Amino acid sequence: MLLAIDCGNTNTVFAVYDGDDKRCEWRAASKSGRTADEMGVWLTQLMQMKGFGPEAITDAIIASVVPAAVFELRLLCHRYFSAPPLVVGEPDVDLGLDVLMDRPEEVGADRLVNAVAAYKSYGGPLIVLDFGTATTFDVVDAAGNYCGGVIAPGVNLSLEALHMAAAQLPRVAIGRPKSVIGKATVPAMRSGIYLGYVAMIEGLSARICEEFGSPMTVVATGGLASLFTEATDVIHHLDNDLTLRGLLEIHRRNAAAHAHT
Repeated sequence: MLLAIDCGNTNTVFAVYDGDDKRCEWRAASKSGRTADEMGVWLTQLMQMKGFGPEAITDAIIASVVPAAVFELRLLCHRYFSAPPLVVGEPDVDLGLDVLMDRPEEVGADRLVNAVAAYKSYGGPLIVLDFGTATTFDVVDAAGNYCGGVIAPGVNLSLEALHMAAAQLPRVAIGRPKSVIGKATVPAMRSGIYLGYVAMIEGLSARICEEFGSPMTVVATGGLASLFTEATDVIHHLDNDLTLRGLLEIHRRNAAAHAHT
């Protein structure tokens, strides 16, 4: 079985695949300083609760946007699963796409993995809209190549900044407002954040398509994707498993290549 690890700025997701079948998935906060042993004890116990042990893991793959976490995640795979991992972004890992950027090495691993999965599932050209710590728009052309994108502050980041910088503004939960015009502080903030992001999604998607020169399929993923998908018809597909499926596809591509060498 394959252990797929998606390490983001906020959360790290661990998923176990048996072929195409996702057997289980667990999420932990991406705390700096967490050691391989801490993760190993936690993860192996969770696996045993699902009825299998660490010896069932034969392969591993890691995508991380937190460079400092990669060493411990790699050690986790070696020490607890005897499975040397593929690490997305390293030169020997074939993604099956070209990164058409001025500085390809700066593109986050999660954005490339999402591009791989979205192109396989929906074809191109497309925009992958990821609601993570940052809200990102990634552009994939008709040949499946990564062409660049847009990075904006994430929804929760914006809410927290608003609360921290303005003494009279409270923390509010993100949610769809009943009206655009808020009659009190909290409804006004909720409207500004929620409908402001809807307007950004619609506006940036339109501008990307105009600059690219053709209509594009828009695929949304990430924690808050479902909340915004219901508010606009600009988003064509909601796909919360995108990153994990991308890791599965990249592992499969590289395993097949090694099998032929």
